[in-house]
Amino acid sequence: MGLAAALAVGAAAQLPDADGVAEAKRAASDWIDANADDMRAINRNIWSYAEVGLQETRSAAALVDWLRRNGFTVDTGVAGMPTAFVASYGTGGPVVGLLAEYDALPGLSQDAVPRIQPRPDVLAGHGCGHSVFGTGSTAAAIAVKQVLEAGNLPGTIRLYGTPAEETGIGKTYMARDGYFKADDVVLTWHAMDVTTSDFAFTKALASVKFRFRGVASHASMAPEQGRSALDAVELMTTGVNYMREHIREDARIHYVITDGGGQPNVVPPTAEVWYYIRADRHEDVENYFAWMNEIAQGAALMTRTELSAVQVDADIHEVLPNRTLAELIHENLVRVGPPRFTDAEKEFARLTQAPLDGEFDRALSEVIEPLPDEPGLVPASTDVGEIAWFVPVGALQVASYTYGAPIHSWQVVACTGMSIGEKGMFVAAKTLAGTALDLFASPELIERAEDDFQEIRGPRTFTTLLPEGQRAPASIR
Repeated sequence: MGLAAALAVGAAAQLPDADGVAEAKRAASDWIDANADDMRAINRNIWSYAEVGLQETRSAAALVDWLRRNGFTVDTGVAGMPTAFVASYGTGGPVVGLLAEYDALPGLSQDAVPRIQPRPDVLAGHGCGHSVFGTGSTAAAIAVKQVLEAGNLPGTIRLYGTPAEETGIGKTYMARDGYFKADDVVLTWHAMDVTTSDFAFTKALASVKFRFRGVASHASMAPEQGRSALDAVELMTTGVNYMREHIREDARIHYVITDGGGQPNVVPPTAEVWYYIRADRHEDVENYFAWMNEIAQGAALMTRTELSAVQVDADIHEVLPNRTLAELIHENLVRVGPPRFTDAEKEFARLTQAPLDGEFDRALSEVIEPLPDEPGLVPASTDVGEIAWFVPVGALQVASYTYGAPIHSWQVVACTGMSIGEKGMFVAAKTLAGTALDLFASPELIERAEDDFQEIRGPRTFTTLLPEGQRAPASIR
């Protein structure tokens, strides 16, 4: 029996009509407005903590405490990650999940001012807007809970606290442990410089570290006795750079050297290079990974070192877009309306545009972008893909920072630590809550979203580069 039929047997008579759904959405929106000060305070706390992935102790605790105070049952430390959690309210179906992220980025310390100004004694910053992301999603879940609690709709609302998105870890290992797969639909959002319902694929990505082991010696007195692991890393990066000439144009391969030795007069006995391998299709990521393994082995042979480890920390698939959910989110986004900014906020944004290349026709976006007829492609990656291959996923982006500013920049940190980012957060929370309420009230929408999911997933086979049974790492760096 399908979901719609199952609900029809026992609950269809209680489902509200269009006027009832509209009233439920107003109630959720009113709750968000009434709790705007709490949302601002929580956002600014998480923004101030600026905790990187798998270290978001205070950030996760702030959201968990808020959820528990509002009647949610919360399981913490799920999937072996201390900062991952699942909060639930309600019983039975439908089950709608919302995603929350809250990890910051290293090297992006920035105060909430319109010029480059790192915060004292802070090394990271929310250059991807995850402070407003986590706060907005949590507010949406609590607002929906108020409606469910009133007994107007059946079902369960879940809020997933997903750490370490920037390294593709949180949702990946939660999904491996079976989370999300019992949900009927999962909804999410992201801070951006425009406001739009997502109807696009993303890039697949593998996060891989290659480690080499050599032999230490005095670099001047006994160089012949040393074998440099750093030489192997450098030869590998050179080989991969030549490899780039012969891969698809959609691919992106970037790296940092995380261990290159201690000082110049010691031949480095260990070295490590950390790669992100991206492509539009996961099968291409797999092929490039295999090629890079061969390059690493060649680098070890040339330097007479050992390729001591190839560690895949994360392997995430491209997000599969869903037309039904994209249209539903767009309708709710239009109902809520885009963020509206004051002259002072626009001047703040204009000052942050000054260092950027190009000319901009606006400081902040105050329009909703049209929904495309065909799915597009976002040249970024997200571990939401590990959910979207098993459950229908809907998403939106909301203008929360300077128009034209690159994501992962100081401009994003500055805007999300003040009212600009928070206005985007309020729009996202109301849109997510309204969309979830539509799904609770209209099970046929869930069946349509499932049909879309089955069509786009089709014969695709899910494969992963992660070793079987591998658990989430305790730390990333």
